[in-house]
Amino acid sequence: MAGERITLEVAERTKLGSSESRRLRKQGLVPGVLYGRTEPVAIVVGERELRTALTTAAGSHVVLDVAVDSGRQHSAILKDYQRDRVRGTIVHIDLQEVRLDQPIQTAVVLTLVGEPVGVKEGGVLAQVTNEVNVEALPLEVPQTIEVDVSALGIGDSIRLADIPVPAGVTFLDDVEEVVLANVSAPIRAEELEGELAEGEEPAEGEEPGEDADGGESSGGEESDEG
Repeated sequence: MAGERITLEVAERTKLGSSESRRLRKQGLVPGVLYGRTEPVAIVVGERELRTALTTAAGSHVVLDVAVDSGRQHSAILKDYQRDRVRGTIVHIDLQEVRLDQPIQTAVVLTLVGEPVGVKEGGVLAQVTNEVNVEALPLEVPQTIEVDVSALGIGDSIRLADIPVPAGVTFLDDVEEVVLANVSAPIRAEELEGELAEGEEPAEGEEPGEDADGGESSGGEESDEG
């Protein structure tokens, strides 16, 4: 869903550094930077308020009306963020001020929908591309682009050129070259056994220099390791 706007109250940070950032996080606050049209501003925002803003229908593509110290609002988007490796909480954010009348470039996640005909026949569906690069006005960037794969049979694939372009969006990737998903034939048990057999070394009749039990190795000096 595009078109989401959320007001986000933040405060300017006057103290910087790792120890100060840790202190803020212990208080339930997230340090960050607002990159404006002139100079970047160090900010801090409540973790709960930030989580609420980023869990709307627009997700990470929401347009934030950032009010620094309850002052003038700056239209901004989420540029980058860092998460805690253990808890998964956001520990730092970068926001980028934007103009709502000028297009931006960003990546949008692809979501496969439908059950392919080929899967019903025993095939295997594989998603080849997880996201595509697009250009659109900030309020027209979709949270996700759905790809209907229900018509894919065994051996079929779907490319970026095969799906409808969302209104107001321009694909930046090569639409003819980018494969989004395909359905392959299942590997039969006898084929799998054949592949395993081909990978096995012959038990008898090895040529000189082949790596076999009791034979020479082509790897050089012997090792004392067990």
